Amino acid sequence: MLFFTQCFGAVLDLIHLRFQHYKAKRVFSAAGQLVCVVNPTHSLKYVSNRCTAARVSTEQGGLPPCHHHEAVHDPQLVPCTCPLFSCQWEGHLEVVVSHLRQTHHINILQGAEIVFLATDMHLPAPTDWIIMHSCLGHQFLLVLRKQEKYEGHPQFFATMMLIGTPTQADNFTYRLELNRNQRRLKWEATPRSVLECVDSVISDGDCLVLNTSLAQLFSDNGSLAIGIAITTSKVHNAEAEI
Repeated sequence: MLFFTQCFGAVLDLIHLRFQHYKAKRVFSAAGQLVCVVNPTHSLKYVSNRCTAARVSTEQGGLPPCHHHEAVHDPQLVPCTCPLFSCQWEGHLEVVVSHLRQTHHINILQGAEIVFLATDMHLPAPTDWIIMHSCLGHQFLLVLRKQEKYEGHPQFFATMMLIGTPTQADNFTYRLELNRNQRRLKWEATPRSVLECVDSVISDGDCLVLNTSLAQLFSDNGSLAIGIAITTSKVHNAEAEI
């Protein structure tokens, strides 16, 4: 009887995921777009005063010591870029993706255009929805966060971070698009480097920001579909032609 119950529950979960996938494809019907259903993580370990790293040029090749952590002994090491936990891991930039996948179990999608379907938008803040996006020879980290910037007034913040240096990030442009009920909202910007803490990006407001009412306009039964597209920047393309 227990086995039957578990199997039946698994079937219901599969049906639910397929239905969510269908809804996202119905909203974003462009050919070639992959749909990723992302469940929320409501972490008790969340801390809002994590290190806010300063911009570092490629020539400098590392992070300066930050105010909320002990000094980094090896300038080539960077702290964990996952915003969900107060993770004490440090490592070189080229192994950040492996750490995020193996330790924090963050999924990675391939493709120039994808659909990020965040479920359970009603959960209390702070809550994060995270995936990695691989395209154009680089890996990007998409973070959607529900957070109370003002007490009693939660907001949603969505941003794209390049797992690379700020100089590399300047070569790309990302677009986030919400599309539902004949309404369309787009945000286009240059991604920030993961060498800069996600908290600082949200504090600066340099991302897509939705209040609760606006998020509800674009959500469907508690899920929010965000179309994502990444391209090389026009400036970068012009320099390449020269």
